[in-house]
Amino acid sequence: IAVDKGAKGVLYYDKDNFSRFKRRFESMKQNNSGRMEVVNNDAPEFYSLFIDQTLAESILPTIEKENDSKVLTEKLTLSFESSNDKVSSENVVAIIKGSEKPNEFLVISSHLDHIGISGDGQINNGADDDGSGTVALLEIAEAFKNAADAGKGPKRSIVFLHVTGEEKGLLGSQYYTDVDPIVPLEHTVANLNIDMIGRIDPKREGDRNYIYLIGSDKLSIELHNLSEEVNKKFMNIELDYTYNDENDPNRFYYRSDHYNFAKNNIPIIFYFNGTHADYHKPSDTPDKINYDLLENRTRLVFYTAWEIANREQKLKVD
Repeated sequence: IAVDKGAKGVLYYDKDNFSRFKRRFESMKQNNSGRMEVVNNDAPEFYSLFIDQTLAESILPTIEKENDSKVLTEKLTLSFESSNDKVSSENVVAIIKGSEKPNEFLVISSHLDHIGISGDGQINNGADDDGSGTVALLEIAEAFKNAADAGKGPKRSIVFLHVTGEEKGLLGSQYYTDVDPIVPLEHTVANLNIDMIGRIDPKREGDRNYIYLIGSDKLSIELHNLSEEVNKKFMNIELDYTYNDENDPNRFYYRSDHYNFAKNNIPIIFYFNGTHADYHKPSDTPDKINYDLLENRTRLVFYTAWEIANREQKLKVD
């Protein structure tokens, strides 16, 4: 809205949090974990700056006491240096062509990146985030390929989408949906996204046969009902919708690659085991994966994908 009204930028003053922003900025400069975005040469030049109390009060001396909006006519001269590097990364994609409806596509996704090396040199393994989703994607792809080789492949085409840059802001999936979708989005019937399915949420200890489902009912009631029916028929895993709540403060619906499909009106399901003490830490290692749960949850995604790919009618977006 600000850009549409001609704004050149935003000065953001937050006395309570400025020091935290400053520490974060200094940390990013030291460990090469700064902000990344997909290149967009058409975007308007816009500056967003965090400012401290000295600058804020030089613009509006009474800022601490006034909360009413007003127009100020102060001339500012800013001198700053911006350092940017272009980097290349890759999504990895494979497609199995549908036998009867080859021009309708189901996308199954996970992300191949993690947060890299910490400032102290420790490697963040990302076994759950998203090694678990990566393994699930490969196993599901193998199952579909075996079926196709046996002459019993899916009616619709399946896109196995292994995306990069999720931890940097869902960049790989954004590139796929917004820049270069290799199959038309209007012919994409659904996205099943797998991000962290190998562990147990500490809140669920002792009650381990579950999976959090997010987004299944946001765009298609048919998808939600199909998901429920498939689970009852094949797996009987408890489908926990805690994080599907619109008011959930974690906002997980917006925090993994399915969201770039959802924003394009494509029905999605996000499969997720919840966070844990090793989330985004070097201690997220393979020995802590619950492999029986990983297998069961992967089977649930496969059966759901199989039903979507082979049902007579395309999922209704309602």
